[in-house]
Amino acid sequence: MANVQPTRGDITAHPDVSEMRDRYARMLGGRDVALVDGPVFLLGLYCAVSPWILHYTTSQPPLVTHNLIMGIAIGLLALGFTRAPERMYGLSWAFCAMGVWMIIAPWIVGDSPDAGVVLNNIIIGALAVCLGLLCAGTAAKSTPRP
Repeated sequence: MANVQPTRGDITAHPDVSEMRDRYARMLGGRDVALVDGPVFLLGLYCAVSPWILHYTTSQPPLVTHNLIMGIAIGLLALGFTRAPERMYGLSWAFCAMGVWMIIAPWIVGDSPDAGVVLNNIIIGALAVCLGLLCAGTAAKSTPRP
């Protein structure tokens, strides 16, 4: 009878272990990749729910929709960073552009926003720009040099 019990051994003797390690290292591009994805996702989540947290749903309806859509977009971008980092870190400059847009959006999208709404979007935008630059730095560092 065959031994069907699962063995919990070390895979260092596996013939493809070096190839698997190389592929894993290429995919992650270093340990700092995972440190960027979580904060980006949390920023997107906060951006999406911030109109309800700060209670400006009745005074600024266009900004409510805007922040909800931008928050979902930032969250999806973070999920893309996690799922396919090699392909998605090229979009970190777009994330910086989204941050700049979040800073100027209260005056373009909103209708005479108050200081709390403006400060909220400026903080979200500044964090998005900083995290986007951090993502861009991570992408530049992990890109193989010829």
